[in-house]
Amino acid sequence: MPPENILRLGYVLKRYPRFSETFVVNEILAHEAAGAQIDIFALGPVEETHFQDAIARVRAPVTRFQHRLRNGDALWQLIVRACRELPCFAERMGLAEETAGDLVGQAVQLALEVKARRIEHLHAHFGTQAATVTRLAAAFADVPYTFTAHAKDIYHEYEEPVRLDLKMRDAACTVTVSDYNLAYLRDRYGSAAERTVRLYNGLDLAHFRWQPTLQQADEILAVGRLVEKKGFDVLLDALALLKARGVDCRCTLIGDGPLRAQLEAQRAALGLEDCLSMPGLRPQPEVQQALREAALLAAPCIVSADGDRDGLPTVLLEAMALGTPCISTRVAGIPELVRDGDTGLCIEGGDARALADAIEQLLGDPALRGRLSANARRLIEADYDIHRNAAIQRELFRRARDGRHGRAC
Repeated sequence: MPPENILRLGYVLKRYPRFSETFVVNEILAHEAAGAQIDIFALGPVEETHFQDAIARVRAPVTRFQHRLRNGDALWQLIVRACRELPCFAERMGLAEETAGDLVGQAVQLALEVKARRIEHLHAHFGTQAATVTRLAAAFADVPYTFTAHAKDIYHEYEEPVRLDLKMRDAACTVTVSDYNLAYLRDRYGSAAERTVRLYNGLDLAHFRWQPTLQQADEILAVGRLVEKKGFDVLLDALALLKARGVDCRCTLIGDGPLRAQLEAQRAALGLEDCLSMPGLRPQPEVQQALREAALLAAPCIVSADGDRDGLPTVLLEAMALGTPCISTRVAGIPELVRDGDTGLCIEGGDARALADAIEQLLGDPALRGRLSANARRLIEADYDIHRNAAIQRELFRRARDGRHGRAC
């Protein structure tokens, strides 16, 4: 690849790594495989103890910024240095007028690193803290930026305004992960969202070999953080209905989170201890093996009380790539992936009876499971190949780089 076409990228994340954000790792690995040079910047400390195996394959160095500078003198010294080393800094300080001092400090640190490492483009994941810091740092360092808006950053009702309008307005381009998100952003933010594009998350399909669904399987699998938007309480109610109907099935719920104790109490109250296992977090190879052995994956997502919802759960992509039939709900962009009766079964969120009916239907119809499985893999290959989608994203980055503050899309 000619040197002028090698991208020098800075990826900005609130925390890195995070167990649930495999889509970020998939994206970085795809860019690295294509020759991009990446630096990762994390704005907060690591809070988790379990990580996916794929993180070990990422070559990019990780720089961690302090969330809070020691004192006002430390921030002032940063500002003095920025005035000396960043020609655009003084005239663009006004962009930080409504931003908390801690985030301004991180933005100045990031801008100085961008200048020192000759990074040409910044990309943030999520339109909250990472995009706030990236917007300022890009302006201070005089480089373009983009960010990906996913779900919580779009729909959650935060106490402080997220100001997606400013971030989309100043970005060379904004990426979002579903047509549902795209329509929402354009409807709500109008001209500020005119340079927003839809680009699906993806998988490296070389690591997800499809196999026909097992004819005699009866295991129901669910995977995800134990939080409200995943709808796992609805799944437990559906399992109780199936047990009352005499449907012979077992379920494994892989994951952990703040609702574990509540879900365990619900399991006991419903008398499901004999048919529902909750083993906690498991490494990716074990999750893949569980998907291969399951009759189906249930992802009963809902919209939580604070407006949060899943954009497009990665576990659905993984299950469909491997050949596991899926049941999910009409939430956000999920119907774009789980097309009812074609690539899976898609029901209304929060409806335990509809979920029980869908599970019973799939368990009792191996031919339907086989058809959904084959159709789902074709869709994954067509729209969710990470190498193809990352190449589109790199073209957006190149347009931004080559046009400086011109628009990428």
